Amino acid sequence: MLRLCTLAEIPDNDAKGFRSALGEVIVARQGMSVYGYINSCPHLGIGINFQPNVFMDFTQQYLLCANHGALFRVDDGFCFRGPCRGQSLKKVQLLIEHGIVWLNN
Repeated sequence: MLRLCTLAEIPDNDAKGFRSALGEVIVARQGMSVYGYINSCPHLGIGINFQPNVFMDFTQQYLLCANHGALFRVDDGFCFRGPCRGQSLKKVQLLIEHGIVWLNN
């Protein structure tokens, strides 16, 4: 397992990126839950962000691909708007233990 951060380091309804053996991993937080995805758009195969740690849309409800505006649900990575509609971000397994977020690779 790889230690990524503490839960407190990711504000509620936000996301951060972390380097791992799998490539860059997005960790998105909603309340006390975290969701992890490989930072690769299913449409273009490139990272969804232009700037470091900027992954959310302006409402802070959805993950946003800055390259073409696709929106992904945080809880399952499903794209519901944009050219990759119907596809999903690749999920990674995360574990929260004593307030620490771990990548279970």
